[in-house]
Amino acid sequence: MRVILQRVKRASVSVDQQIVGKIDQGYLLLVGFAPQDGQKEIDYLVHKISKLRVFSDENGKLNLDIHQLGGQILSVSQFTLYAALKKGNRPGFSLAQDPQIAKLNYQKFNQALRSEQITVAEGVFGADMQVSLVNDGPVTLIYDTEQLL
Repeated sequence: MRVILQRVKRASVSVDQQIVGKIDQGYLLLVGFAPQDGQKEIDYLVHKISKLRVFSDENGKLNLDIHQLGGQILSVSQFTLYAALKKGNRPGFSLAQDPQIAKLNYQKFNQALRSEQITVAEGVFGADMQVSLVNDGPVTLIYDTEQLL
């Protein structure tokens, strides 16, 4: 499972020129699943993301988590995080999880974040989406459970 986390001042996602999800300060998450990913990977990343301390305290130190900030999450599915780029000039996506399974895992992931008392807005799984954001920092982190677990 891969998650690209960006700390944002605000972010939104649109489908067919209609905003389907938006947040104020918090995280934009781009979320992708590999074939072997399941509940173990979801639980691990939900724990890591919900406890991550990348917001400044009163002394300017990155010491606050999303709960302490009262922040929100915009979660956007992105199977292209598992693009095969070694051969040729057109990416292949055979390394990504089957879409039906990935959709269920994406829903489980978002629900698990909500169970941590975090407000979560979502994109539309499998849709052609336009994502707008105002990066904060910038702070961008890459989580890959193949390297972390």
